[in-house]
Amino acid sequence: MSFVESLTLTFALLYAASLLYFSGQKWGGAIAFGLFSSALIATLYWPMLLAAVIAACLLGIIKRYFPNSINGELKINTLRELIHHGLAISMLLVAIQFSANTIMLKMGIEPWLMRPDVGDAFLPIAGGIELKAIITLGLWDQTHPAAAVMLTVVLLTGLLCKRAFCGWACPLGLAGEYLYKLRKRFVKRELLPPAWIDWPLRGLKYLLLLALIYIIAGMPSQAIPNYLNGNYHKIADLKMALFFITPGLITLACFAVILALAAWRRQGFCRYICPYGALLGVMSFLSPLKIRRNTQHCLIDSKGMKCDKCTRACPANIKVHQQITVRSDECQACMRCVAVCPKKASLTFSTRNGWQLSSTGLAVMLLTLLFAIPLFAYLNGFWVSQTPDGIRMYLIQHINAIGH
Repeated sequence: MSFVESLTLTFALLYAASLLYFSGQKWGGAIAFGLFSSALIATLYWPMLLAAVIAACLLGIIKRYFPNSINGELKINTLRELIHHGLAISMLLVAIQFSANTIMLKMGIEPWLMRPDVGDAFLPIAGGIELKAIITLGLWDQTHPAAAVMLTVVLLTGLLCKRAFCGWACPLGLAGEYLYKLRKRFVKRELLPPAWIDWPLRGLKYLLLLALIYIIAGMPSQAIPNYLNGNYHKIADLKMALFFITPGLITLACFAVILALAAWRRQGFCRYICPYGALLGVMSFLSPLKIRRNTQHCLIDSKGMKCDKCTRACPANIKVHQQITVRSDECQACMRCVAVCPKKASLTFSTRNGWQLSSTGLAVMLLTLLFAIPLFAYLNGFWVSQTPDGIRMYLIQHINAIGH
């Protein structure tokens, strides 16, 4: 595990434990600290131990100068943006390190920068095939094990906390927000498409998801071992990296369309193209946690007032003020609607039986899923790729000749 991964992982888990402890859940925070410390000791990996020390020092500084960011008193939008930007910066550093490692391999230089394995999260087909191999054959891939781990993590976030991964963690979604805001500085109008166009466009991401599922499901289980041991699988991440580092005209045209969609409509990429968003949208229907409106407290029903602040705050344009339970696959659990509601008991992120999850609780749950599972996978030898740099260096020199 690279140092960037280690620092992000340790900081995120320490921050989650701190949020628990200083927001009043002292036993939960203490147990989380204990489990995390035990896991660190079990790794016996000095870069991670060093990263934990640095993360603890950073948290100490934050606690000293920005106490509200740890004691659970941060406003919903501030907490979400803090986590979203922190994870985006981490992924940017990972992308830089991954690109540098790839360029050195391409130049025939022994990389002095480690390959960050979390980059395998961008190999959804590999992750799906690996999960299929685990379920049907009991076979655990050692070439890109992090792909299966991260796909599992993303699926669990959708199942347990709706599309919070999209609203709180996805760096592409955050980049889209900035593109949209930039466009709004020059063109103020929303430019929303009519419903008869919006619905077919929303189906595009599900078509892409079906295409990915077809590829994974269409591979016979008996053929999976050969694929996992093949040269194409060994350098699938390098093909992905070179796809972005040295894009062709078609690739640039696709990027232009994606950027235009993100700037044209808020969450345009998430709404129309992202297959991960489609997958999480489907999983979110199974999530017990949803935005729910309590009519006894809502100003519309209890006072007869006209109020649609929640709807106006929703980036997905969901008519929150007209629903009792928000079941839409576009809801990213960003909790912007909850943040602006004048009656705090009116809108909650809760289960059907009334158990509520605050923004702090959602942040803790999301960070725990995103980082505790990879830590557990690392401890059990199912995170770091076992393909030597020498083989990767040889294969990348012949990458254009290597196919499926």
